Amino acid sequence: MSGKNPVFPLTWSAPDALRKSRSAAPGPIATPQTATRNAASNALAQPSAAKSSSVARELPPAPRQPALVSEAVRRTMVARVARQGVKDQLVLAALMTVPRHAFVQDGLASQAYIDAALPIGHQQTISKPYIVARMIEVMRAGASLQRVLEIGTGCGYQAAVLARVALEVYSIERIKPLHELAKSNLRPMRLPNLRLHYGDGMLGLPQAAPFDGIILAAAGLEVPQALLDQLAIGGRLVAPVGAASQHLQLTTRVGKAEWISETLESCHFVPLCPGMA
Repeated sequence: MSGKNPVFPLTWSAPDALRKSRSAAPGPIATPQTATRNAASNALAQPSAAKSSSVARELPPAPRQPALVSEAVRRTMVARVARQGVKDQLVLAALMTVPRHAFVQDGLASQAYIDAALPIGHQQTISKPYIVARMIEVMRAGASLQRVLEIGTGCGYQAAVLARVALEVYSIERIKPLHELAKSNLRPMRLPNLRLHYGDGMLGLPQAAPFDGIILAAAGLEVPQALLDQLAIGGRLVAPVGAASQHLQLTTRVGKAEWISETLESCHFVPLCPGMA
């Protein structure tokens, strides 16, 4: 997460060189005194050699692949989301594919696969895995999604999951540093069907409308009319609605100027804000 021994093995020319050196300069004559000195020198050298050998044996093992990048961790997360009630196999497969730890801050990587919203800076969060899966499942309703709009790109995680579910995904972020963060996070994934935009999400993206599905990652007191107008007839919009008390709301466009809404489960999101920052 050695240098070669300068003496061994001997080269083919080494024996001749050794013979020449021995004939040119005879070695010293051994005496009892030199033998005593040599024995003392060897005794001092042995502990050092033993210490080096001990250090070599105690070297730490090579680092293993971090646990967070393993498929087993994501599989556990997906199984938990399924137990919580998400049944759409395409959505669950998308969760399995996207590495959530790549979208959170390094200091929070160990918490990437727990079912919790995590801060991403600028008072914004990455939604918990269950709510991401649940909202996409409700928006999809088992149908094929051609074109989808996401309001609030954030760090890019939900956009990456959407890109595995819909043919075309457009995502708008109003906070410039988060728009840049999402681009950086998503670039290695090379998703050709995902387009990121920096702008006011409450205005939607009329130049790309109509959309089969629209999903909001922030809660307003009501869904902006501009977004409802950009739904295709038969299209579905899923958004958190409310202030202190929030709930998921599903809105379906059933006619040119007619929409029906349904209240789903409680939730908690950051507030939906106008403009750009």
